[in-house]
Amino acid sequence: MAETTGKFDFAIDRGGTFTDVFARLPDGRERVLKLLSRDPQNYKDAPTEGIRRVLEEETGQTFPRSQPVDTSLIGWIRMGTTVATNALLEREGERTALLVTKGFKDLLHIGTQARPKLFDLEVAMPDVLYEEVIEVDERVVLGQDDCQLPRRETRRVVKGSTGDSLEVWRELDLEQVEKDLRGVLSRGISSLAVLLLHSYTWSDHEKAVGSLARRLGFTQVSLSSEIMPMVRAGPSRLHGVCRCLPHPQNPPDVDVLFMQSDGGLTPMEQFCGSRAVLSGPAGGVVGYAITSYNQMEKKPVIGFDMGGTSTDVSRYAGQYEHVFEATTAGVTLQAPQLDINTVAAGGGSRLFFRSGMFVVGPESAGAHPGPACYRKGGPLTVTDANLALGRLLPSFFPKIFGPGEDEPLSLEETMKHFHNLTEEINVFLASNQSQVDANGDTNSHHSLPDKSQTKMSVEEVAMGFIRVANEAMCRPIRALTQAKGHDTSQHVLACFGGAGGQHACAIARSLGMKTVFIHKYSGVLSAYGLALADVVEEVQEPCSLQYTQESFSELDRRMEQLSKRCHDTLCARGFKSDQITTEVFLHLRYEGTDCALMVTAAGYPSNAQSCRSGDFRSAFTKRYLKEFGFTIPDRPIMVDDIRVRGCGKSGIKSVYKPKMGQKQVKAIKCYFEGGYQDTSVYLWEELPFGQSIQGPAIIIDKNRQPCCEAHLTEGGDVCMTVGSDPHCILGTELNTVQLSIFSHRFMSIAEQMGRVLQRTSISTNIKERLDFSCAVFGPDGGLVSNAPHIPVHLGAMQETVQYQIRAQGNKLSEGDVILSNHPCAGGSHLPDLTVITPVSYLSLFSPVFFVASRGHHADIGGITPGSMPPHSNSLQQEGAVFISFKLVTGGVFQEEAVTEALMAPAQYPGCSGTRNLHDNLSDLRAQVAANQRGSQLAYMGYIQSNAELAVRDMLRDFARRWKQQTGGLEVEAEDFMDDGTAIRLRVQINEEEGSAVFDFTGTGTEVWGNCNAPRAITLSALIYCLRCMVGQDIPLNQGCLAPISVVIPSGSILQPSQNAAVVGGNVLTSQRVVDVIFKAFEVCSASQGCMNNISFGSEKVGYYETVAGGAGAGPSWNGRSGVHSHMTNTRITDPEILEKRYPVILEHFSLRPDSGGAGKYRGGDGVIRKLLFRKPVVLSVLTERRATRPYGLKGGEAGAAGLNLLHRNDGRVLNLGGKTSVSLQPGDMFCLYTPGGGGYGTEDASSKPQSKRRRLNESFPERGSVFEYRMAQEGV
Repeated sequence: MAETTGKFDFAIDRGGTFTDVFARLPDGRERVLKLLSRDPQNYKDAPTEGIRRVLEEETGQTFPRSQPVDTSLIGWIRMGTTVATNALLEREGERTALLVTKGFKDLLHIGTQARPKLFDLEVAMPDVLYEEVIEVDERVVLGQDDCQLPRRETRRVVKGSTGDSLEVWRELDLEQVEKDLRGVLSRGISSLAVLLLHSYTWSDHEKAVGSLARRLGFTQVSLSSEIMPMVRAGPSRLHGVCRCLPHPQNPPDVDVLFMQSDGGLTPMEQFCGSRAVLSGPAGGVVGYAITSYNQMEKKPVIGFDMGGTSTDVSRYAGQYEHVFEATTAGVTLQAPQLDINTVAAGGGSRLFFRSGMFVVGPESAGAHPGPACYRKGGPLTVTDANLALGRLLPSFFPKIFGPGEDEPLSLEETMKHFHNLTEEINVFLASNQSQVDANGDTNSHHSLPDKSQTKMSVEEVAMGFIRVANEAMCRPIRALTQAKGHDTSQHVLACFGGAGGQHACAIARSLGMKTVFIHKYSGVLSAYGLALADVVEEVQEPCSLQYTQESFSELDRRMEQLSKRCHDTLCARGFKSDQITTEVFLHLRYEGTDCALMVTAAGYPSNAQSCRSGDFRSAFTKRYLKEFGFTIPDRPIMVDDIRVRGCGKSGIKSVYKPKMGQKQVKAIKCYFEGGYQDTSVYLWEELPFGQSIQGPAIIIDKNRQPCCEAHLTEGGDVCMTVGSDPHCILGTELNTVQLSIFSHRFMSIAEQMGRVLQRTSISTNIKERLDFSCAVFGPDGGLVSNAPHIPVHLGAMQETVQYQIRAQGNKLSEGDVILSNHPCAGGSHLPDLTVITPVSYLSLFSPVFFVASRGHHADIGGITPGSMPPHSNSLQQEGAVFISFKLVTGGVFQEEAVTEALMAPAQYPGCSGTRNLHDNLSDLRAQVAANQRGSQLAYMGYIQSNAELAVRDMLRDFARRWKQQTGGLEVEAEDFMDDGTAIRLRVQINEEEGSAVFDFTGTGTEVWGNCNAPRAITLSALIYCLRCMVGQDIPLNQGCLAPISVVIPSGSILQPSQNAAVVGGNVLTSQRVVDVIFKAFEVCSASQGCMNNISFGSEKVGYYETVAGGAGAGPSWNGRSGVHSHMTNTRITDPEILEKRYPVILEHFSLRPDSGGAGKYRGGDGVIRKLLFRKPVVLSVLTERRATRPYGLKGGEAGAAGLNLLHRNDGRVLNLGGKTSVSLQPGDMFCLYTPGGGGYGTEDASSKPQSKRRRLNESFPERGSVFEYRMAQEGV
């Protein structure tokens, strides 16, 4: 289909800054072109302008810009575009209304209820994509065989496409819907998105609404049941609204195909915004996959696309790696997308020196003003660093810079900025040297070298920033490969994009890769990939079958039916049968788990025990074992979805004409790790096939590349062999560059530990909810790096490690591993089990550092399942206790002893031992395995010092401002728990030292219930608050607390006795500590101050959730409504998943109007959540802020208190109070009203200022599976 003759064919990638054009001419030659995506002074549309220029230059004819292009000369056009992504960022698109099931109008506003940035007090989240909401009084409920709800009326029973039966509780009132839709049309809204619960399986109500809307004149109607029929109401319905984003226009009489996010082309009429958010980057993935992957060697490839603002990282190993739910610009879309991970490091990433560290990004200089060298007053960037080192040659750049866009790159401007920054860095280094000299501390691990070594040159500074940028880009590559059990070093690095050439060799060397591949069209590879891509047709249906012999005939029937649909559709588009292939996927998971994998049976032929399409069971279990480290042989496998991907082969074949001879253009001096070196410069277009070039060298094309050893392939591409990294002897003196690099490296170690733990654990809490944290500690037990940043873990693990150092002393031997969870030993609450491994080096007697992992175990015994009782009053009622238990002795796992300890709670009245011993033992082994990843030592002390400097700077700044306002250097505050217990804080600040004493004297005594908080919880809350107030990204470690002295009275609620119950302190009291600290510093008004812990269960089922509320307002912002705050960030279970898997019906989930405190800036509203129970269960609630209200500041009013109501089946309404456990019967309904946030400032009746809005594209929008994983971890 793509092989046309006699006409011009175009593949065009329209990016945010540049538009890339690949053209195949009628005689078979190829041309590439790059032009600005926006140049309104010269042309209206960049793709049209690119086509016009090629046609004019090749035909000799004139095609005026004012006239349409002569399309008779064009064979086909293939487009990739960032229009959809930009529309999401700018919140542009068609004016849209959302029609939704009654009770769920705010479902998309609340989303997952997690905030995107953990430490931002202003919760900046994107606006919803619709203008109006119509609530429809209809309701369909999934049938459950054991449902015991009383039958008051006969309800219609229908059959869903998944095979599930459903009951229609409320029929659709089309007359009322028509009335509502006419009102929307009258207000000028002509696009409609429809979201009705459970329409993924039974869509009659949605189809009726869709038919009515089209008849009334809506120009665009998106039904979630048609766009993405998958269970989960939130993401798929966002996908539906996103479908209403702008659509491009189709040129007449031209075969136009658009690239979708899944890497396949689709005709113009099938293209929609929701499937286009990765349209441009997807072309690049297809490009490197087809050109870089060797089918014979089958060596996997990492795609490395470094642009001006960001870098895209992806992986290809013979098949495209897709994700089916991803977030772009704050919008979660449920649609097939290539797994492209985007990080904030590009050529335009800005350079900073902060608190002794080199920092690259995430802020970008953008296209305007651009880097300093663009002559428009821009800041220093990565591009400037490459220019300063001689890696960019201005003479090979067009003269398009400066105000008149007619000047070359300015080396002078770049060097001026670097001289200023170098002077600032050297002043910092000299002042630190002076402090060491004054203290006479020359033997500690903080000692510095002599003064002559503390001065850096401009080139060393620029090189330092390059190395830091490289390390930042290595982290997602490690995470992407190791997450699925792959060895990073066994990959080829395929480099493309405008800025990647200068970094590819260094990144490959750092990751242990031996080969770098750069295609001849690397500068426009996304456009070239469009020309190579296939047309794709995908169809998908939900399913609820088990993968068993009894289901195979039905699965085969549905797979064949979907395959025929794909085949027929592609035939209708002009493909012959021999050009069409189809591949079947099943979305499989073990019953009772959430880890579903989209599996193909390619390589697993069918047999007597499988479907006709292949052995999906073997494919699933092998992949599950690869990714997670184990299988569950006796667990049924569930089929959630059936998907068929049909491909119409349409890619072109490229022709390369080899050159003769080799021409060195010039020789220059270029700065590398070892200093300036003689460097040859070559023009790529002059290099012959097979030519080898020894580095250092620069090859000039769209990329500019310092090489190790390069040779030209038969296709005209550059393939480089990367040498090993020369070993550098590191001392313990302060080196600001190594400090910045090791900050990334230690975080990477902790992240890798977490990946091992997740892959090898077996429990839902660790494997799927990701409720764990891994960390590296110094020889004194001080925290060095911690991943992920679960707030309640931030300081707690450090206390645990330091306790073991004191308790064990010199009794620790190589091969020992310690287990601990007791509050007196730094524990948070008992289900959080901490495993600590000391690491020795050579013959050193004491451990040189420690690694630890803390995981939440679902049950460790006690008086209630789940080990989180709302009514416990002693520690023994909460489960098994470990103070300093040797889990591994001399390398031997002590299974018998730990089993005995886990069963020990049964000796106490009303208590049980662990109810899930198998999972406990498996997860403890996984934690031991994760600790083996911790294995590097250097710069621990100085990474902690960086955090210390940042906190001291913040305290000095606050002290200056507070002294000007009040004349003093002391602040204080108090707040109360619902039982009246006071939490009091007095802070004395030393302005000169940048230090402070946090004194909690006056805080109430230990309480009879379980809201007592161990000291470690207070320290975690304090680190969280300090990081929020610092306002910049710093390593979260022991250094944060170095300038802080903490006084907590013994016997108080914040430092209770050894056997006090503490489960509520971890999830409730921690929030109040945060409230008090922020109140003292007047940072912001109180957020809801509660996690709203709700659990219910029976002998067969158990469920736990925490629920969002209102965030506090601040000096320049309104509080966000319906979001988690401070010490938790948990995601909420999707309504359709909740009703499918548990004996409950979600009757209502929306914002709680006017629950936020009034003020100049309003507090965020809480939420209303109503659960109707279908079977007898025991409900437990553990909540706060039911008696006290979240405070306002500066005249702002307090937020509304929360409320827990129980509506009995007999009509009674009961107030349950804040903490209780109650037996429920079928038909009982629990109604949760969560607190609002406090307002800030006095409300002005004459005007109501709006919150300062943050444009989403001012901060960098990360995306991809690595980003999603981190968000999920921080959402625990």
